[in-house]
Amino acid sequence: MQVVLLFPGQGSQKPGMAKDVADAFPAARAALESADKALGVPLSKLMFDGPAEELTLTHNAQPALLAHGAAVWAVVKDKVAPKTVAAAGHSLGEFTAYHAAGSLSVEDAVKLVRRRGELMYETGVKRPGAMAALLGETSRPIEEICDEATKAAGTVVPANYNCPGQLVISGESAGVDKAMELAKTSGAKRAIKLNVSGAFHSPLMQPARDGLRAALDAAKFTDPKFDVFANVDGQPVRDGATAKQKLLDQLVSPVRWTEEITEMARRHPDATFVEMGPGNVLVGLVKKIAPTIKTMTCGTAAEATALIEMMSAGSPERSEGSTQ
Repeated sequence: MQVVLLFPGQGSQKPGMAKDVADAFPAARAALESADKALGVPLSKLMFDGPAEELTLTHNAQPALLAHGAAVWAVVKDKVAPKTVAAAGHSLGEFTAYHAAGSLSVEDAVKLVRRRGELMYETGVKRPGAMAALLGETSRPIEEICDEATKAAGTVVPANYNCPGQLVISGESAGVDKAMELAKTSGAKRAIKLNVSGAFHSPLMQPARDGLRAALDAAKFTDPKFDVFANVDGQPVRDGATAKQKLLDQLVSPVRWTEEITEMARRHPDATFVEMGPGNVLVGLVKKIAPTIKTMTCGTAAEATALIEMMSAGSPERSEGSTQ
């Protein structure tokens, strides 16, 4: 049985995250304690108890999601790592993927995404922007819609190609508003403004990119032990230098999740894609992009136990915590 790891991005965080895993497994507790120590704040307490408003802040949500992913990975790593053929993460989840691949320690990874979150928030304050989700197919390419809206009102670009019929745009508020209007006249079923603190994955994030470069340069970043697929182009990364560059480019470029999943499914059609962390957003997207791919979630103690048992048995049979 081969495994592809998937790590979620911002939006999947919620109070109570990782608590049952930490209660059940010493390895998970140790990973969370390492994250707390690295940051010098009780991140795990915020993850367990909230409040939700504080946990949702960009500079808290990003390290919290990484810490949850690292905690469940610490639990299942011995059984799963030998069968892992690739990993990917949505936006900040790409950092968690590099941690799982051995490129970053949990301490360096959590400090990096904390800094990333701070930079993104600060940039959003200095240069306010907006993001919106577009649901449903449009009669015109989203790139064409964004180009027209940019010329008419202000910079707006595709930010997340999540799956067919689900896109996110990002940019200056007036440009986003214009693109939402154009998308609806082009057949989009819904256009929904997102509650975010900046225009992520757009050119407005350039100052954050410059700051993140310094943080990445200061981190110990080694070559991944298995392929990590990049958001910016959907292709595998096999060395640390390329990884750093693509993580920088990711801040100002769209997350090409549809391409990423399509490419991983093409290369590993028989693998089970396992979402590591809270929720099941990513396996839901996988089912829309590559319906024949087997998927599982691994974010709770029960799901971690099920995955370990499955790997120990060497069986591809589905078990508790799986989704199809």
